[in-house]
Amino acid sequence: MSWWWAGAIGAAKKKFGEEEEGAQKFPSVGLIVGVTGIVGNSLLEILPLHDTPGGPWKVYGVARRPRPPWSADHPIEYIQCDVGDAADAQAKLAPLSDVTHVFYVTWTSRATAEEDCEANGRMFRNVLQALIPNCPNLQHICLQTGLKHYLGTHQLRGGFRPHEPPFHEDLPRLPVPNFYYVLEDILFEEAQKKEDLSWSIHRPAVIFGFSPYSLMNLLGSLCVYATICKHEGRPMKFPGNRIAWDGYATASDADLIAEHHIWAAVDPYARNEAFNCSNGDVYKWKQLWRILAELFGVEYLEFEGEGFSMTEAMKDKGLVWGEIVREKELTETPLEEVGNWWFVDKMLNPDNSYLDSMNKSKEHGFLGFRNTKNSFISWIDKMKAYKIVP
Repeated sequence: MSWWWAGAIGAAKKKFGEEEEGAQKFPSVGLIVGVTGIVGNSLLEILPLHDTPGGPWKVYGVARRPRPPWSADHPIEYIQCDVGDAADAQAKLAPLSDVTHVFYVTWTSRATAEEDCEANGRMFRNVLQALIPNCPNLQHICLQTGLKHYLGTHQLRGGFRPHEPPFHEDLPRLPVPNFYYVLEDILFEEAQKKEDLSWSIHRPAVIFGFSPYSLMNLLGSLCVYATICKHEGRPMKFPGNRIAWDGYATASDADLIAEHHIWAAVDPYARNEAFNCSNGDVYKWKQLWRILAELFGVEYLEFEGEGFSMTEAMKDKGLVWGEIVREKELTETPLEEVGNWWFVDKMLNPDNSYLDSMNKSKEHGFLGFRNTKNSFISWIDKMKAYKIVP
């Protein structure tokens, strides 16, 4: 099946195939938990396509908020559910007895690493305890975590030594609280309750994709920053440090991650394994910064040896963003939702060039890749097409 992951940008832009007359049979039924998130959006677009491996797929999408307008035309059954509430999860998810595959691509943020562990563990356990006893044909669970598996969480940076890059999947856990580890342990425990239930763990790098609801949308936040700079008639200054500007980095295209999930869900060689998932190339922010400026028609400044806090710079820009939304007739989105400024500050001020290895995925049969420059441009085009930015 490696032909399907050919590395072409725009898998989600394919047209849906014509449905045959009469009731359609679905050999696979996917449940996307976190369907409005950055990878959830890609899964909801790719899974229903007529040539998606394992298909045709029937798709349920679960999220805490009402269905957003940008997903309204996709053929999924949307379920509004707070999976942090055990009763709500049981009421909404337990009746979905036809589910065969779970794609868990959500998370929540708390003030401390310990609170993150508790909240995220509770959400994941609620989902699995609602589904595993009630879905007789459940075959596979995909769990998405990330490279913080090797680095520690945002709250705990400093005070311990992260792993040396390039990161590979056999590196041991760090001796610090990390909700990724909690989710893995819950997965191993709950999956044992059903015979022949397999799983996979997916660890992307920083994700380039589309979701105004994401808690960690670096690309979308930078698009908003570029828009505000143009509106105010000032050049874009790079908010990060020299390592980010000149150093090599890896990124993960959201469509590629979705393909990685689907591959692991249907390929027996990927069962019960953890995999890194990045584009397969490297980039420098000095290169993407110029492209960002060109796409928004704004002047940019080369890195001058000192960055700034995007969180501080953007804290009073809500009214400015509101003016832009009205003037350009954009989709109504509050600045605090489309601008994840804390995440920009974290991602563009690294203390090392964090690179991961895709060797294990390739050795197990996943040959997908993305050109990061093209990915960057493609997702900005989609942000503009859905009128999130002008």
